[in-house]
Amino acid sequence: MALAVAAAALAGGCGSRHGDAPGREAASARAPAPPDDAATAVKAAIANEARLADDRAQDEWRKPLTVLTFLQVKPGMRVLDVFAGGGYYTELLSYVVGDGAVLAYNNQAYARYAAKDFEAHFAGGRLPNVKRIEAEAGDLKLVPGELDAAMFIRSYHDVYWHPKDGSWAPVDGARLLREVFNGLKPGGVVVVQDHVANPGGEPQEVVGKLHRIDPELLKRDFRAAGFVLDAESAAFRNAADDHSLPVFDSRIRYHTDDVLLRFRKPLPAASDTASGSPE
Repeated sequence: MALAVAAAALAGGCGSRHGDAPGREAASARAPAPPDDAATAVKAAIANEARLADDRAQDEWRKPLTVLTFLQVKPGMRVLDVFAGGGYYTELLSYVVGDGAVLAYNNQAYARYAAKDFEAHFAGGRLPNVKRIEAEAGDLKLVPGELDAAMFIRSYHDVYWHPKDGSWAPVDGARLLREVFNGLKPGGVVVVQDHVANPGGEPQEVVGKLHRIDPELLKRDFRAAGFVLDAESAAFRNAADDHSLPVFDSRIRYHTDDVLLRFRKPLPAASDTASGSPE
């Protein structure tokens, strides 16, 4: 039963969607070079005919134009997709950054349950500017100061998910966020979208039952890692969701009340960058 829940978590609300959409279309065409303008690059990525049919079927509820615009991603950037799942956003990011690079990170549980979708995105040499990383969160190593941006899409709550069957290795969320923080350039951003939980309750129990997270807990975690809250969007808020249902319940699935936040790694203070002294 726990394995079934794990599979549903990774396939549905926590990163990748399996089974509901039209069949995949193998696409061998390489993406055209993206334009220099960020907004145009994002729109071109979404409209790219090389995208898989499964991905295009998810656009309506995922709202990629909103998310990628909020991320402020543009050509040439290096971006980390944390718990990338099946690779929906990995592919879009690949098209947007062009000569930049995308790091698609999954732990073993995400990699196992999203394997078919993930492999479909890379079949036939697709997405050559993407580096695939598979490691447990405690073993993730990023190059310091390499990244311009990172994203957690409906996945950050999983740092609090501890199923008793051992199908998900415990995640040290503070360590993971420190690694992401250190991997970002000063001024780099992280966008987090996640299913809203009501305040209160033990986080592991709430996540285990509902796969939701209290936005205030999420904000505290990122601030503790050194990030500052840069912006918040209401694009995915849904007042009809009272936060009592698991995110996989058919009455609310794909339409949960979601928070969308952008955090930024602060720029160093002027005193930190000054070197030497006047002579």
